[in-house]
Amino acid sequence: MNQNWFEMNDIRGKIFNKAVWIPLRAAYRNEHTGKYGYEGYKEDFSGSGCIAVPTDKKEFAERLGWMDVGISHQHSGFYDNEKYSPADIFEDYRGGFKGLHLVLNQRSTSEHSKVWHLHQDLVLTLGLQREGDIWVCPEDGYTEVARLKRNDGEPVLLEMKVQYLKDYLCARDMGLYITSFFSRDAIVSNASFITWENGEKKDGADSNRWEGRIIPIHEGGERYGAKMAVFHISRTDVDETEDVPDISEIPTDENTKSESWEKPFEGKKLYRILGELWRNEWIEPGKYSPKVRRDEIQSTIFFTINAEGRKVKGDGLIHSGKWLWFKPDVIMTLSHRRGGSLEFYTQNTGSVACSIGNDVHFGINSLGYVNVYAKDIGMLPEWQQQIWAGYNATPEGGVSDELLASQVRAEPADTQAPEAFLSLGIKLINEITNEKLNFSLFRQHEIIPDLLNRVHRFRAVDEAGLFALAKDIARLTADSLDAEAMQKIVSPPKDKKWGSLKSLENLLASKINPELAREIMSALVGVYELRLADAHLPSSEINEAFKLINVDRNLPMIFQAHQMLHSCVSSLFSVIEVLKRW
Repeated sequence: MNQNWFEMNDIRGKIFNKAVWIPLRAAYRNEHTGKYGYEGYKEDFSGSGCIAVPTDKKEFAERLGWMDVGISHQHSGFYDNEKYSPADIFEDYRGGFKGLHLVLNQRSTSEHSKVWHLHQDLVLTLGLQREGDIWVCPEDGYTEVARLKRNDGEPVLLEMKVQYLKDYLCARDMGLYITSFFSRDAIVSNASFITWENGEKKDGADSNRWEGRIIPIHEGGERYGAKMAVFHISRTDVDETEDVPDISEIPTDENTKSESWEKPFEGKKLYRILGELWRNEWIEPGKYSPKVRRDEIQSTIFFTINAEGRKVKGDGLIHSGKWLWFKPDVIMTLSHRRGGSLEFYTQNTGSVACSIGNDVHFGINSLGYVNVYAKDIGMLPEWQQQIWAGYNATPEGGVSDELLASQVRAEPADTQAPEAFLSLGIKLINEITNEKLNFSLFRQHEIIPDLLNRVHRFRAVDEAGLFALAKDIARLTADSLDAEAMQKIVSPPKDKKWGSLKSLENLLASKINPELAREIMSALVGVYELRLADAHLPSSEINEAFKLINVDRNLPMIFQAHQMLHSCVSSLFSVIEVLKRW
């Protein structure tokens, strides 16, 4: 703690208009230690309040101060002079204008915490969704737009991302007027480190005014050398022995007696050092309102559209009759975001989205690149184009045959993707075993739906991803098999112990040729062995596992993943055919 701390140079230079987050309402202590009136007490307080004001009323708004806007007001509708005033409206009678409270402080009793409400028009217009103490925008990939901070359950700060706030203000032709108060307060036994002349200092104009003071006090908090006056007045005309005493007469000199005296405050001399800052700031609305008013903004994102590397802006793709190429990594980045999705139409086409309602039709070409019709990218919001642009590649390998079949020839390919049949295979097996064997072959677990969403070829953009995919397939298959239930039907010899896959193989072998049962299980066994690749299995064992799965190691990685999935799904449906014989 030094003089600079009280003079608040770290705060006075900051401007809300340049911040990423703007406080709409604040009343919090950055620091609070000790007990007021005693040495060691220290408090650092920040408070802010705001109103949205029509831009043509800026001059009148700037006449208001902390006591007019601030945080001392609770918000409620009221009726006065035969007129009703809504809770969210700020009326300035001197300037003759009406503003808008963007945060409303609901009245509370001592039994309930205060409640701060973000204005409903702001929430609904920007399409926000509240989740606990944050407001997100699902349309923009669940971006955090506003957030509320608490201290011991009490709201202390509600701030909003400036990009969305200025968009809203622009659409309403309003600015934001913020009034703030900051104080730094401490009690010490020696204030000699403060060099303010006569213990006082003032600086700045009304819109950014700072004051500092040193106040001598007695221990306990009273001003040093001050006295308190004590007045004692009593009644003399009441008979306290009566059953019903009466004190209804107006007090006069005749029926009262009084005395008074002074008492000086005691306690050792201490010093209260206080720095206070009042600051008012006008936040201009944005120049554009792409979110609320749907203003068109020139794109700043470029995409490569030919082999020479020619680039075109995102909005220039809308009238292009071309396709774009992307690294396969883009599918994972998009589909695994909150609100994202991935669906396959044919073996090498499908749709992907990173938010609800923004699905893009894609195809996979012969080299494993992802193709998308350029116009489909140009129609996306700019924040989504930016994600796609990060994976844009120079054209290579031509456009996906199956995508061209759909988008040019209007004859979609008659193929299927294994990803679409993995969950179906597990479901059908459980239905059959429940019907015929009275148990579910695959045990249910709460993580199964999440695993199924993550099991697709685009996990394997590198070898580590391929092994991770194998591990998740093994969790869905070998790890989920109910070996105990199967061994009640086909029991292992006393000197042997079967795992889940061996138990299933022997269950099948009780109905078909054992060699065929082993062949059906080979892909699931190979995937199970690959899950151990992270433990640095010898390359010979890894290669043997890939042979069991029938994977060509010379192909691009996502095609190897496709073969792995295809082999495992084929195994599951072969199991189904055997179980039907029960």
